[in-house]
Amino acid sequence: MKIYDKTKKELMQVSKIERDGNALVLKGKIFGTMPMTALLTPEEARAALKLLDVKTVFFLLTILFRKSSKGK
Repeated sequence: MKIYDKTKKELMQVSKIERDGNALVLKGKIFGTMPMTALLTPEEARAALKLLDVKTVFFLLTILFRKSSKGK
C-alpha cells in the first residue's frame, strides 16, 4: 500500500500491517528509503474516529469500490 501527498508524490509505502497485543503495527518505508515502524494504539484509533464526519465515514466504507484517480 502506498500513501501519496497532494502532488501525487509517494510519502510512505506500507509493506506489512500486523497486530501486536491491542495495537496495530504498520511497517514500511518513508520517502522510499527510510525504514519505519508505526504503532496505532486503541486510544489513538478512538481519537482518529473523532476527526471523522458522517460524509467521510461513508467515503471510507465505499472507497474499495471506487475507481482510482491516481492518473488524473
